[in-house]
Formats: sequence, C-alpha cells, structure tokens
Amino acid sequence: MNKYNPFEKILIYFGIFVFMTFILLPFIEMFYASLRPLDHLFRSPYQFYSDDLSFWAYQEMWNTVPMLGRYIFNSFFLASCVAILTLIFVIPAAYAYARFKFPAKNTSLYILLAINMFSGAVILIPLYKLLRTLGLLNSYQSMIIPGVAFLIPTAIWLLKSYFEKIPIDLEEAAFVDGASRVQILRHIIAPLSTPGLVVVGIYAFIGSYAQQFLFAITFNQKKEYMPIPTGLYEFIGYQSVKWNEMMAAALVGMLPVLLLFVFLQKYIVEGLTAGAVKN
Repeated sequence: MNKYNPFEKILIYFGIFVFMTFILLPFIEMFYASLRPLDHLFRSPYQFYSDDLSFWAYQEMWNTVPMLGRYIFNSFFLASCVAILTLIFVIPAAYAYARFKFPAKNTSLYILLAINMFSGAVILIPLYKLLRTLGLLNSYQSMIIPGVAFLIPTAIWLLKSYFEKIPIDLEEAAFVDGASRVQILRHIIAPLSTPGLVVVGIYAFIGSYAQQFLFAITFNQKKEYMPIPTGLYEFIGYQSVKWNEMMAAALVGMLPVLLLFVFLQKYIVEGLTAGAVKN
C-alpha cells in the first residue's frame, strides 16, 4: 500500500481546509449575524466579531412570524412526503431496469437523464395549468407531486446501479424456493439495499427542500401550507429587513436536514462508498 509523503499530506490537508472553509464560512457568518443586534450588522468597517452577542433573535423570531413553527413543519412534512413517494415509485422501476430486458430500455434511461437537464422553472406554466385543472392548487399536493416527478429520474439511475451490484444468484435461489418477484424485492433486494435506499431517500429529501421555494410561490397562496423558504419573506418589512431574525430562522429551518444526516450518516457513508472496493 502506497503511503503519502509529508509534502503530499500537507497538500491534501490544505486542500481539505480550503474546501471546508468555503463550505462552512457562510454558515458561520449566518450564525454570527443571528447573534448580533440589527443595528450592528452594517457597521463600517465590517466587524466579524463583537462583544454584544446574544440569542435574542432566536426568541424574538417567533413573535415576529407567529406561524414560523408551522412553516418549519411544512418544510419537513413536504420533504418527507416527497422522499417516501419517490422511493415507492423508484424501487420497482429501478429493479426493472436492473434486472429485465425490454425494448427501448437504454433509450428510456437516457430520456430520463435528459429530463433532469431541464430546470423546473421551464415548465412551471404547464404545471400550473395542469394542477389548476385537477383542482390541486393551494394544497400540499401542489408542491409534493411536482417534487416527486422531478426527482424520480435521477433516483432511478442511482438505485439501478445499486441493484445491479446485488448477486443475481440470490434471486435465482429464491425462485427455486417458490418466491415471487414481489417477495424477492421485499425480503431480499430491499434489505440488502438499505444503504442505497437511504442515500436515495436523503437525495430526495434534500432535493425537495431545495425545490420548495419555487413550487410554493407558484402553486400555493395559503399561509398554512407555506414552507420555511417562503415564510422567511415575512421578516422583510416595508422599511427594514430583520436580518438577524431571518438568519436565526433559516438556521433553525435547516435543523431537520442536519439531524437526518447525524442519525443516518452510517448508512449514507455505506451507500456512497458501495462498490468502491472490489470484493
């Protein structure tokens, strides 16, 4: 096994440090902005740290936006529904692409990949007309259905690759014992694919979080269904913007995603590294 020399290690750690700095610095600045009084955020010259930090904004934001808790719940609920429904549709589809041979199989796969190259904003007007015809505007469904539709193509590609790594001998042995396709998928393929399913579920959850703003401002006008990205607009007043409270609310709104990573990081690492080492 090749070992890195000291110079190579320094370069690797320096690269990691630079990368992590670019990733974490905006969140650190958001956190400090949430702790500073509003009139201190625009001091000149700019002051990154000050001696008047407090968690006052985290308390006051609930008074400024009384429905903030509902907005955070809506974001988590919408993302969870999208992730679950995406898995329900993707598991049998990915299994079919991984195991069956049928006409235009590869062509349809590339069509699915091509669909993901288009932004959701391109078809917002047709989607709006369709949802209005179905009577689904101003509801949770108006944000869940488009979210699932946009995430399915990439999810099929991800899960198909994972299913293909599972030895087909296991399925043939189950066929000999009289198991059906559904039983094999449920009792053999799904348990063996747990890390892959978690990765696809996390991808769908985060993807839904990222899409909520676009779908919410287009397909929903009711406050009780708004997710946190649109709810943050309520911190913008006619004459001023409560940036410290907005930053606090944004950080609190990210907690569901962070907690999800903390509790499922074992499966995420297994899923992302599956197939990296040849058995």
